[in-house]
Amino acid sequence: MNTYSKKTPLIKIGTRGSRLALAQAEEFKKYLLESTDIFREPGAVETVVIDTTGDKILDRPLSEVGGKGLFMKDIEKALVAGHIDAAVHSMKDVETFLNPKTLIGCILPREEINDALISNSSQSLMDLPYGSIIGTSSVRRVGLIKNQRSDLKTVLFRGNINTRLQKLDNKEVDATILAVAGLSRVGLVDRITQKFTLEEIPPAIGQGAIGVQCRLPKCKADEKILNFISRVNHKDSAICVGAERAMLGALDGSCQTPIAGFSKLTEGENITLKGFVISPDGAKIYTESDTSSQADAIKLGQDIGQRLLIKAGTDLVR
Repeated sequence: MNTYSKKTPLIKIGTRGSRLALAQAEEFKKYLLESTDIFREPGAVETVVIDTTGDKILDRPLSEVGGKGLFMKDIEKALVAGHIDAAVHSMKDVETFLNPKTLIGCILPREEINDALISNSSQSLMDLPYGSIIGTSSVRRVGLIKNQRSDLKTVLFRGNINTRLQKLDNKEVDATILAVAGLSRVGLVDRITQKFTLEEIPPAIGQGAIGVQCRLPKCKADEKILNFISRVNHKDSAICVGAERAMLGALDGSCQTPIAGFSKLTEGENITLKGFVISPDGAKIYTESDTSSQADAIKLGQDIGQRLLIKAGTDLVR
């Protein structure tokens, strides 16, 4: 039987310090404890909070200061330097191409992938009065909002979930849109006014999924960490996220590009994937969808990405 007697932690988990990020780190820790008895020993798991550039710069859109990778770059540096052993991320915030010295060691069971409207004055997006203001920092959400309600105004809305909800409650905006998964993980689903269908407001790539990044093994210690992490991988969620990210990679997607998509496993060991490219002004939405075997999920994502690239044109994907 494995025993743990070292003074140093068996694994150090790196995370951002927001309420949501800490909840995600705790979720990963829970799965670790369930998978391997050794992690139940006191001090075997340490959570390391890392301040990221994305959390510090709140007055500008992410697209102007380096993209969504700002939420993971500092954590990734700590991982590569060996200060932590695992980095916990929301997969929707993970850059298309990882540091080559790292990999995603596991995907945890995925939460709901839908977006939700939160408003204190209206029951739905369509109920919002003419010219209402919606707070969001997502170019995807801006494009999709404009496609359905060109009269609505959007303003930059950065910060964690609680900060955004406080701004809403202070009547700085009339509504905001957040991921259902994030609200669920911090116990705030009661704030949801309208849950959008996947066709109404298609989600970000990887939305609802937690991924754990680790070092590409070059020593026995790293091999051991990867082995621990891979034990909690949720195969079905990993297949879906892999297909979606393959599509994103084919599109060379970034924070400046309004891209959305979702996948689901279907009967007969198959997977269906639907991708969207939205023009920034919301005037056009290009879609492609197809089904393949789960074994070909990555190729499916690449194919759909290529088809969208041709259909939408490089002027939309930049």
